Amino acid sequence: MRRRHLLAAGIGALAAPVVARADAKFPDRTIRLVVPFPAGGATDVIGRMFADKLTHQLGQTVIVDNKSGAAGSIGAVEVKNAKPDGYTLLMATSSTHAINPTAFVHPPYDAVRDFTPISSVCVNPLVLYANPAMPDTMMELVELMKKNPGKYSYGSAGFGSIIHLAVEYLKRSVGGMDVVHVPYKGGAPAIQDTIAGNIAWSMETFSTTLPLHRAGKLRILAFCHSKRAAIAPEIPTMIEAGVPGYEAYTFNLILGPAGLPQSVIDRLDMASRQAMADPATIKFLEGNAAIPTPDTTPERTAQFIKDELAKWAPVIRAADVKIS
Repeated sequence: MRRRHLLAAGIGALAAPVVARADAKFPDRTIRLVVPFPAGGATDVIGRMFADKLTHQLGQTVIVDNKSGAAGSIGAVEVKNAKPDGYTLLMATSSTHAINPTAFVHPPYDAVRDFTPISSVCVNPLVLYANPAMPDTMMELVELMKKNPGKYSYGSAGFGSIIHLAVEYLKRSVGGMDVVHVPYKGGAPAIQDTIAGNIAWSMETFSTTLPLHRAGKLRILAFCHSKRAAIAPEIPTMIEAGVPGYEAYTFNLILGPAGLPQSVIDRLDMASRQAMADPATIKFLEGNAAIPTPDTTPERTAQFIKDELAKWAPVIRAADVKIS
């Protein structure tokens, strides 16, 4: 019996280094981070920054591959169908993992089952901005909309976009507003028409609106997050402005295809945590008006996706958003 125990222990001792070497092997070549939107946008900028951080932590190059189209679904499907080895990752967003799964009549993937959560990078809160001729405060704007049903319009980056849905969510949160939706092909035309006075107000991210706010070309009335932005602490949150519990944002997560080995998840998780612990990462994200998530874990990322799906599904259905 003693000889059997010694033999088993010896076999275990021999096997342990083999397992350790197998874990240590990843990564041994270039990793591809699929950004499901065009180069130059906010997701691309944050994706490239984080790819550089992972390159440093992993000791292997992480390249960004822009695969845009179908509201991010083309890139998401590419990662879904990739070999589950950790060498193809997705920079997921609110479009790919909060909106599309409910808005698409025939979703090309399951946001939960088809992906392996790895880490959360940041959320990018929206702001509500208005033409300078509009009221100075959020609730004064709401009251003006309520007293003049159908008279004013707001712009969005398109039907079913996060901006469209954020306004639908706002309308529900304030007890209803009759305001005309004008969908544009992107956020920039909505900004220009707001400045020109063709529409009254809209929502967008801080990075594109803050310079215009400070130049007096438009007025930001509220920041759609629970805490004020470090980049502009003088602007109240939507909650402080009078809309209890209201938050609306895009987000950036790192996901892999379903079925990633636990050793690969652990390695990517550790590298992501180290990247998020870098003060330069926090400074970069805050400088781009994003809210970093330094306490990231795969488990928290998984729960975050489920929470966002549950939050936006009823808004999408109530707005009758159906993308075929």
